[in-house]
Amino acid sequence: MSLSPCPVIHFEMPYRDAARAARFYAEAFGWQMQQLGAEMGNYLMASTATADSRPDVPRGTINGGLFPFNPESPMQQPSVVIGVEDIRAAMARVMAAGGELMGEPMPIPGVGDYLSFVDTEGNRNSLLQPSMGRPACAS
Repeated sequence: MSLSPCPVIHFEMPYRDAARAARFYAEAFGWQMQQLGAEMGNYLMASTATADSRPDVPRGTINGGLFPFNPESPMQQPSVVIGVEDIRAAMARVMAAGGELMGEPMPIPGVGDYLSFVDTEGNRNSLLQPSMGRPACAS
């Protein structure tokens, strides 16, 4: 019996300072942030899109991948990859919002330019400027 794929539909990251985290993602990526109350565990909701970016996949899903663990590389943990139209402009926004860049963009053949960053809460995430024809947010 084969199992139908179970879609990834949500992501979570820890924060240390909710206001700082909300400000970072709003300023760097334009996300809509909503702080929920104590009755909801002080959860910070992040709305990253108002419409699906890829009409050819089931609504509300995201895809991902796994990479080989490398003890020599920093911060080997799950991360969110954020699609951007202009990686250099996004890098400037990350820095202006208080984040830290982890090196320089690296090209991934057939995919686009990729760079990891650390947010104000110590989470490693990444930027991806997709190759032509792939959707990303407007800078």
